Amino acid sequence: MIHFYNTINRKLEIFTPLEDKKVKLYTCGPTVYNFAHIGNLRAYMFEDLLRRFLEFSGYDVHHVMNITDIDDKTIRRSMESGETLEIFTEKYTQAFFNDLDTLNIRRAHNYPRATEFITQMIDTIKVLIDKGFAYSSDDGSVFFKVSKFLAYGKLANINPDDMRVGSRVENDEYEKEEVRDFALWKGKKDGEGDIHWDSPWGRGRPGWHIECSVMSTHYLGSHFDIHCGGVDNIFPHHENEIAQSCAATGDAFVNYWLHNEHLLVDGQKMSKSENNFYTLRDLLDKGMSPEAIRYTLLITHYRQKLNFTFDKIKASQKAINRLRELNRRLNNISLESGEDISKMTNLMLQNFNDRLADDLNISGALGEVFIWVNKLFALIDKQKLSAESAQSGIKAFKKIDEILGVIELIDEPLSEDIDQLIVDRKQARADKNWALADEIRDKLDGLNIILEDTPQGTIWKKKT
Repeated sequence: MIHFYNTINRKLEIFTPLEDKKVKLYTCGPTVYNFAHIGNLRAYMFEDLLRRFLEFSGYDVHHVMNITDIDDKTIRRSMESGETLEIFTEKYTQAFFNDLDTLNIRRAHNYPRATEFITQMIDTIKVLIDKGFAYSSDDGSVFFKVSKFLAYGKLANINPDDMRVGSRVENDEYEKEEVRDFALWKGKKDGEGDIHWDSPWGRGRPGWHIECSVMSTHYLGSHFDIHCGGVDNIFPHHENEIAQSCAATGDAFVNYWLHNEHLLVDGQKMSKSENNFYTLRDLLDKGMSPEAIRYTLLITHYRQKLNFTFDKIKASQKAINRLRELNRRLNNISLESGEDISKMTNLMLQNFNDRLADDLNISGALGEVFIWVNKLFALIDKQKLSAESAQSGIKAFKKIDEILGVIELIDEPLSEDIDQLIVDRKQARADKNWALADEIRDKLDGLNIILEDTPQGTIWKKKT
């Protein structure tokens, strides 16, 4: 039985999908005006863990993630760059996909882009106006009337009557009736170039919130299972999504709302002014491996703040190396007799699953894995593990890695130079040219590659 913490009800709840063994999942995607930073990636990693666990548990998941390619930031930055909105946003959209692939994050089944759904957004806004939930202003904008939607504030646990202009309430600088009302359509304003579309209210563009409502329901229907995002999306974005979606369709919209906490760097909020702002490219340039970055972003419970440090990256690489070393040793066992580990392995896998079923308790799940890992290393060291038992351990590793995604993830093929150095050292050892072999080893060490000579041959590891 799976339990998730449902933000809208503020408690753990048994997960029951609308359709048996099928899950409809929507996750808030990137606004493509720059490279994703590691705080963004923490959210995508949590969502990857959620999806992987649901699929691990036998569910058929339909995953949709939006691409926000039209908003204030994309317009402003594209104009500053001198590029069209399409060319500008495509560059960062592809960079986002590259980041996902580098970190072994499973791609969503659909990536709708906001600019592809303008017509559907206009149609939804018309419905809201016809139902009395929205109104147009003299400047060609359309606003959602919050006072009309009586359930407003349930997700964020706020009283809409207490809302004032401030850090948590948008002031769109358009002619709305009440400060708490939010824009569905923004009339064309001077200084925004030609990035506008025709509508019944004049030329303009959609508001941010309506984009997600239209794109999610287009693929998943008016009522679906899970909606995810960071805690910063709870209000106003997700609160507004609920209001406009339920008002437009008359349906329940979403059953389970899951939100991940913020990421800190060395205990501080990430900020360029603090010189602690990192993209994935920044970390790779510093020599960190994708698998260590993935593991670091993964292993803190999603509802806890993640304190990102370089020491954690080193610890993650060390943990991954230990998992890979055990997997390698299991593959090289040839003993015909030994202890039966099937009971111990099955118990580990059951406990691993149970911890994840408890609101994605990944740290508890990993604790079960490493207890098992340590026991297997002890058996191998004492030569008490048979080849047959080793195979059950290898199969277990494959199951674990369906969730972790790091054991078989190689950051990138070794460069040709490094690969050639390893080949040259092997030849030097065969020629008994020990001085050259040692020289090559030192060169590789300088490149953060450690060699280990074993009876089965030379293996390499990344330095921790």
